[in-house]
Amino acid sequence: MAEIKKTPLAGVLEIFPKVFNDQRGYFLESFRADWLEKEGIHETWIQDNQSYSQKGTVRGLHFQRAPYAQAKLVRVVKGKVLDVIVDLRKDSETFGSFYSTILDSEQHNLLYVPTGFAHGFSVLEDAIFVYKCTNYYNKESEGGILWNDPNLGIDWMVNNPIISEKDQKWQNLEEFKATSEGGL
Repeated sequence: MAEIKKTPLAGVLEIFPKVFNDQRGYFLESFRADWLEKEGIHETWIQDNQSYSQKGTVRGLHFQRAPYAQAKLVRVVKGKVLDVIVDLRKDSETFGSFYSTILDSEQHNLLYVPTGFAHGFSVLEDAIFVYKCTNYYNKESEGGILWNDPNLGIDWMVNNPIISEKDQKWQNLEEFKATSEGGL
């Protein structure tokens, strides 16, 4: 069975699967629905995504608005990333707070991210990043928060980050609050 750790942000879980190592290598269950069900979370996963990113890349902070909002289950199959989420749930006591953790292919850890969060990551070692989603991607529902918003103060742990043009133009958290009726 996996070890489940609750984070300071309600509903967000870090999952450490049991890894069986021997002289041949290792085996692990990378996903089991009952890990989340044990925590009262019942999701239907309908899309899997995979990306490769080189060291120094920052992706995010992305989200999908309703009706295409997505919960995500994220992990790294090769390399290491700093995974970051920002609480955008308008009724949340931790609105505007972020949580970060290192996901890597040696720990095999996963992060469960409920709907209502912006998500991003910085690449600490070249990485293959995979994640399950509870809804399909919809371009018109896409949104984001500026990765380097000084009000968030996120230390991405990379120098001279490689960032897409789109990710350099997202709104900051204050602009998001003003234009999104207080949150997702």
